[in-house]
Amino acid sequence: MKNLSNKIMICMLTIFLVTGCAKGNAVEIGGKAPDFTLTDINGKQVSLSEFKGKGVILDFFASWCPPCRQEIPDFIKLQSAYAAKGFTIIGVSLVSLKEAKDFAAQMGINYPVLIDDGKVSLAYGPVRSIPTTFVIDKDMKILKMYIGFKSKEAFEMDIQELIK
Repeated sequence: MKNLSNKIMICMLTIFLVTGCAKGNAVEIGGKAPDFTLTDINGKQVSLSEFKGKGVILDFFASWCPPCRQEIPDFIKLQSAYAAKGFTIIGVSLVSLKEAKDFAAQMGINYPVLIDDGKVSLAYGPVRSIPTTFVIDKDMKILKMYIGFKSKEAFEMDIQELIK
């Protein structure tokens, strides 16, 4: 019995030490959005910091993801409606450059589409489900995070708050 108790105690201590000392990468609502520089689908380097002073919706997506594909037409409409008012959407593709470029052309995406390098999606989560979308204010503070599909109306309310 004592041997079993010792094994349980060692196992619990190991779990405590591993989980208690693990470094978390998750961003926090209200925290500063991690800056990054990624290559867009046209080969240009784009940094999040270039959009300081604008409201940003940062969307992690993949072309094969049905909820991502469902949101993109709404993002296109929102970008058209609000881009001139101090707002932008930035898509971060979790697929290859060729696939993202073809997909963006097929969908008619009118906002920057960047190719994830694995480090950015890790810095923002790690991003484990897509779409994962962050609402970022003009000071680069994360206001909201959504996992999964959200309606155009939900994003439009967020955008209206961002451009006040």
